[in-house]
Amino acid sequence: MIYSPTTMLHGSVEMPMHGLGVFQTADGEEVRNAVKWAIEDGYRLVDTATIYRNETGVGRAIADSGVHREEIFVTTKLWNSDQGYEATLRALEASLERLGMDYVDLYLVHWPVDEMTADTWRAMEHIRSQGVARAIGVSNFGPHHLDKLMAGANVAPSVNQVELHPNLQQRDIRRANEAVGCHTQAWSPLKQGQVLTDTTIRDIAGDHGVTPAQVVIRWQLQMGVSTIPKSVNPDRIHENADVFGFSLSTDDMTAMEALDDGDRIGPDPDNRDF
Repeated sequence: MIYSPTTMLHGSVEMPMHGLGVFQTADGEEVRNAVKWAIEDGYRLVDTATIYRNETGVGRAIADSGVHREEIFVTTKLWNSDQGYEATLRALEASLERLGMDYVDLYLVHWPVDEMTADTWRAMEHIRSQGVARAIGVSNFGPHHLDKLMAGANVAPSVNQVELHPNLQQRDIRRANEAVGCHTQAWSPLKQGQVLTDTTIRDIAGDHGVTPAQVVIRWQLQMGVSTIPKSVNPDRIHENADVFGFSLSTDDMTAMEALDDGDRIGPDPDNRDF
């Protein structure tokens, strides 16, 4: 069984650096199995969202796992149409009902909606003060979005979850996060598998006797970025977690840094139609 190292968020909330993402994982048997296999393999972080429509299956799998709820770090996210003060409070209540839980460990604003930022974040701070989310944060926020949020915030986001992989390394966002004490977390850390055929990554993998996926995940962890690779295959779930028996060298890290070409697979937060 493999256990992830952790990082400390605001308010002394301890979060695993490695977890399971369930984006595009069907509710029901598919997501229940993925979460079940991950927990059996030692995963202690599961990341879902309202818009993924699988919170029910995630909650069921955690409840059936035999692992105490407080040992599993659960993240879910607020969808755009639910932003605003009262709507945010209602949205989390609905997520908790689907999850079958009294609280989540981390609640994220899924995308920036500028006109709602102040009211939404005020609700997020209230949620944190009531203990129904142990930590609060954002997702897909660029530096200017963070600036807008922080202008009226009493509590900084604990986490900013962004698309981050070798081709999109988000240096400006990582610097902005660090400036306010916000931890960077990577979604689509393997670029949906697209980076796994890269020659540089494959060469590094060969040098260490590991897989390209393991190189990418290890690279993120060594940068201090937490990561939530998605899989519904038990062998891949195990492979994605088995990254603590080797380290990348300084030369390896430098070679990985050179792969950044700004190419993204997800929407640009400043140019999207939802």
